[in-house]
Amino acid sequence: MSVIVSLISKSLNISAKNVESTVKLLGEGATIPFISRYRKEATGGLDEVQIANIKEMNEKFIELEKRKEFIIKSISEQEKLTPELEKQIKEIYDSTSLEDIYLPFKPKRQTRAEKARKKGLEELAKWLMSQQSGSVSAKASQFLNDEVPDVEDALQGARDIIAEWVNEDAQARQTVRNIFSREAVITSKIIKGKEEEGEKYADYFDFAAPLAKCPSHRILAIRRGEAEGFLRVSISADDEKCLDRLVPKYAKYDTESADHLEEAVTDAYKRLLKPSIETEFAALSKEIADESAIAVFAENLRQLLLAPPLGQQRILGIDPGYRTGCKVVCLDEQGNLLHNETIYPHPPQNEFLKAGNKVVKLVSTYKIDAIAIGNGTASRETERFITNLRYEKEVKVFVVSESGASVYSASKIAREEFPEYDVTVRGAVSIGRRLSDPLSELVKIDPKSIGVGQYQHDVDQNKLKRSLDQTVESCVNLVGVNLNTASKHLLTYVSGLGESLAQNIIDYRSENGPFQSRKELKKVPRLGPKAFEQSAGFLRIPDAKNPLDNSAVHPESYPIVEKMAKDINSTVKDLINNKPLIESIDISRYKTDSVGEETLTDILQELEKPGRDPRSKVQVLEFDPNIRTINDLKEGMILPGIVTNITNFGCFVDVGIKENGLVHISEMANRFISNPGEVVSLHQHVKVKVLSVDMERKRIQLSLKDVD
Repeated sequence: MSVIVSLISKSLNISAKNVESTVKLLGEGATIPFISRYRKEATGGLDEVQIANIKEMNEKFIELEKRKEFIIKSISEQEKLTPELEKQIKEIYDSTSLEDIYLPFKPKRQTRAEKARKKGLEELAKWLMSQQSGSVSAKASQFLNDEVPDVEDALQGARDIIAEWVNEDAQARQTVRNIFSREAVITSKIIKGKEEEGEKYADYFDFAAPLAKCPSHRILAIRRGEAEGFLRVSISADDEKCLDRLVPKYAKYDTESADHLEEAVTDAYKRLLKPSIETEFAALSKEIADESAIAVFAENLRQLLLAPPLGQQRILGIDPGYRTGCKVVCLDEQGNLLHNETIYPHPPQNEFLKAGNKVVKLVSTYKIDAIAIGNGTASRETERFITNLRYEKEVKVFVVSESGASVYSASKIAREEFPEYDVTVRGAVSIGRRLSDPLSELVKIDPKSIGVGQYQHDVDQNKLKRSLDQTVESCVNLVGVNLNTASKHLLTYVSGLGESLAQNIIDYRSENGPFQSRKELKKVPRLGPKAFEQSAGFLRIPDAKNPLDNSAVHPESYPIVEKMAKDINSTVKDLINNKPLIESIDISRYKTDSVGEETLTDILQELEKPGRDPRSKVQVLEFDPNIRTINDLKEGMILPGIVTNITNFGCFVDVGIKENGLVHISEMANRFISNPGEVVSLHQHVKVKVLSVDMERKRIQLSLKDVD
């Protein structure tokens, strides 16, 4: 067992055996969804989050090993590498400690200490450090030359060298680091003259808080204010406490030299150590805040992608608007565009009757089952207009989030899908399709543009992209993909495929017609055994000859199911959906070294409900008809609403007007909660109480407490 496996095991509290198996599978090219779903025996049933954590830690250690190799090479080229130092570097698995060791050997600019060395003052610095008795001035006078004209110059140069030594001392750095970790305070001040321009950062004009307890959203807000030039930010600890710990480490004796050492240590702390550790903690606190914000974003995205689908029905999609009208599209069961036009039921045109007749006619002509209305400008007015019309049959009306629809409509993907239509039509199509299948439509949009989460533009963009891509991949594979109808963009996220193989599948489908079996995937150009293994279980063929091809049972397990059916004198087809037959199977008879109880239990559950969609059913939300604008709100009102966004400090709720209201985390439950996700989920229907309405700032404070 490697040291890295042991460290990951200890850090994540997962058995070393399971960590080792997971790392091995990842190294062989297995994806997280595949390992989680189809290799439970190897991993001990680890879930996707645990596997992702193992992957992330393993990659960090691999990068650390590369850094060690670079450092050893660098020190070796300086001819300063000793066997003891090389051993010490190789045995370190903490990046901060590694950089502390490397610091004295790092190529330097022309520092004050370096200039002093060139003047020949290093021996004087060593003499001061030894704290021998004797006249300091007399000793310093021995080092005078053309570049060192007097004793004070000599002593200053020696102190500069000592200050650099103190700064590069790993123990000194750790001493200051320990104090910062316990006691550091983050402060922010408004830059003079920027008060009016930076008014949105008013909460941070004169702010101070213990860094360790400062919430992630505050850290990110402060850093944004700093980046935009409104705030001056610092992180500091008690200087006296730091110096009280540092000085005695060096100035140990009552000699004249000790006074110079104390001066050098104080200079080292203020000029070198403190700024360095402050930068380190600024980066660390930002990294922690980023991780927290990214986790919120990823969870919101997961809930959005797994929002209930209406399913394959005929939908009329509306992108509402005032002056430019409402863009209307009619879609068939597969989301294909059948018709589009623009109606003008609102001011300034006010073609109410004409628009109403047109919508009723479209519903009848195209056999529309449901209407999807975007939740942007004029959404509420359009909803009232649509729901007041009389149709020949029941037509359900839904308000759909249109976040990111404009980004999609102007994208290359949209242009490829609808080259002959403009952005307004494409946007309306996206709104309609989101009702039918949110997952299939939203995968076409850059997750950052979907509009859930907090400070997404302020966090580490590479980490954000990696996390969001992983979330999309997880959701797509959890639901499964219809191999014969999925778009290239949906197929791209299927385990083991990617953009190139997704395109090859589309091309093969175009040339040869619908896939008849999963086995036929092997005929797709460049889709080899590994890609087949990773992807096949997540692809569905509804009308396949083998019913298992429309289930989450992996092809590698087909022989097991066939044997189960044979042993109870049945066929695979008759076994599926037959609960009494399935319950009669004794799974212990089918265990092998590689197939255990977890996999066999999964197989039986899948046979009972093959290809089931894990998403819930879509519901209609009716807003309070008396609330049309913020002016209609009164304190104490209890209103229906829908959760539109979740952050670390609370959630935002749409109550049917332009402005969303905030439910602060303290108003979410009659108990302490640390995470809003404990109480609410995205798109959840809730009832809220109006606490306050700030007309000037257009801010609404809501509560979930004491609401029936």
